[in-house]
Amino acid sequence: MAKRKPRSFVRIVAGWLAYTILRYVQWIVKAGSWCKRSGSVETDGFDYSVFHHESLLFRNLKNTEQWMDDNKIHNLNMAILKLDGLVLMPGKTLSFWKLIGGPFGFRGFKKGVVLVNGRVEIKTGGGLCQLSNLLYWITLHSPLTVTERFRHSFDVFPDSGRTQPFGSGATCLYNYRDLQIRNNSIEPYLLRLHLDTTHLHGEWKTQKPVSFRYEVYEKKHWITQEGPFYIRNNILMRRCFRGERQISDEYVTENHALMMYSPLIDAPKSFSPGEEVV
Repeated sequence: MAKRKPRSFVRIVAGWLAYTILRYVQWIVKAGSWCKRSGSVETDGFDYSVFHHESLLFRNLKNTEQWMDDNKIHNLNMAILKLDGLVLMPGKTLSFWKLIGGPFGFRGFKKGVVLVNGRVEIKTGGGLCQLSNLLYWITLHSPLTVTERFRHSFDVFPDSGRTQPFGSGATCLYNYRDLQIRNNSIEPYLLRLHLDTTHLHGEWKTQKPVSFRYEVYEKKHWITQEGPFYIRNNILMRRCFRGERQISDEYVTENHALMMYSPLIDAPKSFSPGEEVV
């Protein structure tokens, strides 16, 4: 992971403006390749689940208040209204931000918790990264193809309670850090999303049974040090099975993230210097 160089305010603004404009240009130039908003295609007949996953809504971050949790739920519901029931037809691409639109206050989005450079901040539209994380994860367990995804630059939480491999999410920032998913198959796929009191649920469904099953795993994991900082690295792979027979084992992505917690733990007493280990 290359050492980060400080950038001037002017350069940051110029870069943001350039990438934002380029994204709008992409949406216009490839206008015919994007899938339509939810509700535009008949959703009956999608009776077969490809993969379902649920993620815990709240992780008990310090200094969070009830209004922050309420606003997160509100923002997720706003985005789900744009995505739930969407049918990704063959040859079409799902663009996370093109479908949801800008998470701005005048559009009804509220302020919530976001992670900026590893710091907890309050910004309008907070909480939507959990939706892009979930969408990326369920897509890796389907025949659909992720054509654009941005990894998280910071690893905020240690592995305690982690149910997925490190680096299996997708960060989002309107509009240039997008998540894009293409359907290269000959079958349409239906996206279902909903919230309950504790979890965000996501599922891809089809009209015919899918004969493939996928398993995402961490092939390699290592930690490097750059000055006073620790960088967590890994490689994610994906096995594909037809029944019980493995038919492929493919590379998914490589992750590098600045650790926001200590990678070291205290040695148990039985391993203290001068003590005999029995």
